[in-house]
Amino acid sequence: MKNHSKPLSSAAPDAAQAVLPFPRNPRRRLTLGSAASIALIYLATPAQAQTEAPAQAPAAATVEIAQTEVAQTQIAINSDGAAVLDEVQVTARRKTESVQKVPIAVSVVNGDFLNQTGAFNVNRLKEVLPSVQFYSTNPRNSSLNIRGLGAPYGLTNDGIEQGVGLYIDGVYYARPAAATLDFVDVDQIEVLRGPQGTLYGKNTTAGAVNVVTKKPSFTPATTVELSYGNYGYVQGKASLTGPLTDDIAARISFSGTQRDGFVYNVATEDDINDISNLGVRGQILYNVLDNLSVTLAGDWTRQRPEGYTQLVAGVAPTLRAANRQYAAIAASLNYTPPSFNAFDRVTDVDSPVRSYQDLGGGSVTADWSTGVGKFTSITAYRVWDWNPSNDRDFVGLPVNTVSAAASYQKQWSQEFRFAADITEDLNFVVGLFGFHQTIESNPTQDTTLGSAASRWLLAGTANANNAALLDGLTQRVTVDSLFDSAALFGQLEWTVTDQIRVLPGIRLNYDRKKVDYDAAVTGGQDTSANPTLRAVQLAQLPEQAYAADIDDTNVSGQITLAYTPIGNVDTYATYSRSFKTVGLNTAGLPTDANNAPVLSLATVEPEEVTHYEIGLKTQPYKRVTLNLSLFNTDIKNFQAQVNNNAAGVARGYLANADKVRVRGIEFDSNARIGEHASVYASAAYTDAKYRRFTDAPASLEGTGGPAAVDISGRRLPGVSKFATSFGGELFTAGSLLGREGDFFTGIDFSYRSKFSSSATPSAFLNVDGYELVNGRIGFRSTQGWDLFVWSRNLFDKNYYELLSPGFAGTGLFVGQPGDPRTFGVTFRSEF
Repeated sequence: MKNHSKPLSSAAPDAAQAVLPFPRNPRRRLTLGSAASIALIYLATPAQAQTEAPAQAPAAATVEIAQTEVAQTQIAINSDGAAVLDEVQVTARRKTESVQKVPIAVSVVNGDFLNQTGAFNVNRLKEVLPSVQFYSTNPRNSSLNIRGLGAPYGLTNDGIEQGVGLYIDGVYYARPAAATLDFVDVDQIEVLRGPQGTLYGKNTTAGAVNVVTKKPSFTPATTVELSYGNYGYVQGKASLTGPLTDDIAARISFSGTQRDGFVYNVATEDDINDISNLGVRGQILYNVLDNLSVTLAGDWTRQRPEGYTQLVAGVAPTLRAANRQYAAIAASLNYTPPSFNAFDRVTDVDSPVRSYQDLGGGSVTADWSTGVGKFTSITAYRVWDWNPSNDRDFVGLPVNTVSAAASYQKQWSQEFRFAADITEDLNFVVGLFGFHQTIESNPTQDTTLGSAASRWLLAGTANANNAALLDGLTQRVTVDSLFDSAALFGQLEWTVTDQIRVLPGIRLNYDRKKVDYDAAVTGGQDTSANPTLRAVQLAQLPEQAYAADIDDTNVSGQITLAYTPIGNVDTYATYSRSFKTVGLNTAGLPTDANNAPVLSLATVEPEEVTHYEIGLKTQPYKRVTLNLSLFNTDIKNFQAQVNNNAAGVARGYLANADKVRVRGIEFDSNARIGEHASVYASAAYTDAKYRRFTDAPASLEGTGGPAAVDISGRRLPGVSKFATSFGGELFTAGSLLGREGDFFTGIDFSYRSKFSSSATPSAFLNVDGYELVNGRIGFRSTQGWDLFVWSRNLFDKNYYELLSPGFAGTGLFVGQPGDPRTFGVTFRSEF
């Protein structure tokens, strides 16, 4: 989660120099968040100098390069046109120390690296950050996790909090769909690992992704970028900044991305799963007084992709009778999919697929430096309009002809924060945070069955051949949800000696959640005179209504002990206790034998998180950093997403697993080799298990058997035991078309081992391990432009992003293949 206050730190004027492995001598300040863990990886690439106004970003700490008096997001360039981080220091409330001296877990990726590697959204971060997991079947159904924790694996349920917070310029984005947006004029991204809360507005238990955009500048500057690639890929970016008056500066930025689909629909003879994104962001900075500044920001993003569908990947045997399994059902309908190999990238889905969304809002950030401390206020309002259409049966049969869970969300947030020094050895930060959110169906969320539904859903029963019974049966759902939360938080830092610091923190959190759910069922065969047939209909699309209103108050906290035995070795240990607040099932409930909703499942118990971590941060040589962390996280009442084979509970439902444990080791390193090479390497070993979950849902192959199974000791979904990334860049001075600059070539490698793709482990829903290689080669001019060619998935590796059960438990399963090899050229200029 983004740190809205600066972390507490002590002065360290003699801190060891931390030189990261990139070409020499630009100077840059970076905003870093605070967290109780270890490791820094900064992936820097050359960029052109900008002179920017003093940044108003509220993020916790500030990394200052070579004590240059520039803005937080500035990059300076040396005579070679190359970027480097020299004397890396961290400034926290008027005190400075080396970044290696601060006990935080943060991985920082700068905007130039994102641009050059084509990592234009959160999904692609996982290729360079092994501890990050991101899964998305469409923007709404997106899960952003860190160390295997954050959101339940599977379809999104609006009634729970995100364990990983997404922040953009200090504003919390509540909807996970925001993680699919294109980055617009990003300066850097900071990924914080481990529980947050004692220095942050919105509480999160797994970490945060903090996106920092470029700020308005009083020096006029323009940046333009154009990329072109295969599959009709076109991306354009532009940014314009400069002064409006002596005290007011502005910046406006644009990003647009188009790409043809990777999947061909043989039914419509058109490609799907494409990209169609437009985004704009504007900011105005007003320096009201020498010690008071206000930043107004607004943004709007529009996405109109034709997608996304998953592809038939295979069939698993289940415990159902043979005539209720996929092979018999497909034979009775004389149906064969175009391929059982998802990597053929073909489908025949017969319902429209679209993932249309609009997301936007505005914020006002004020920073006031008083004689006794610094006061910060962040006020924000955001909206999200989701208008989807899915073919939920994933096949070219009229089984589920409409699946459209439209949604409209509004959120308001307010944060106040004050930071000050009590004495030279004692300082503090305290904050107050409020959040209000409403989510409504827009106007209804519809599910409609088709003429093949009876054969598919009622196979093996007397009604299987009665097509009219379910044909046209429609469930229209109206949902109104309201979520309120408030928090008082703070942290103290006490510098006991030159070698020892103690950082305790505490948080008081209150949450209230309400939902009104009403599902009406109409259409299909008229069964008003036949209760037996009506019961058959309602078993597939339940007609249910329920309401829930729940609140929760909890106190959480942490304590960190930082110890520096020698100048270039730093250690720390952290203990934290945190809570992920109560949840609500807002997408329908399972029904009992009488087709009545099981109301006891409407609410979900809060998670209780206990976290331990120790870390070691070293600089064995002047231009080398080696960092190591070990952590253990125990969770009681883990909020898990489980599947439900009824057609009407379209999004599954939430339940509590008794106990979960995640433990692991993380390693980060980087080095600059001579004057012409830089390298980085990161690795994560993560052991994530259900310690106790005795009433989990059946696996795919267990469909038709016991409704609940014991999966204690089995692994959590979506988490590879081992993940790594490494890469580097070679560069040498030269000239192109008479322009001086650097020729460069870079390569990035990532690997993830096998992971389970099902809440309950299944032998058929395991994603095999895979490795990806991305590369680039080009020229950076000292006159402010870059030209390079690039390729992603250079060796065209076939791999799955995820696998999922098909519709209604027939044994069919589907998958989402990762992107094939793409390549293109990019030109970028700053002037």
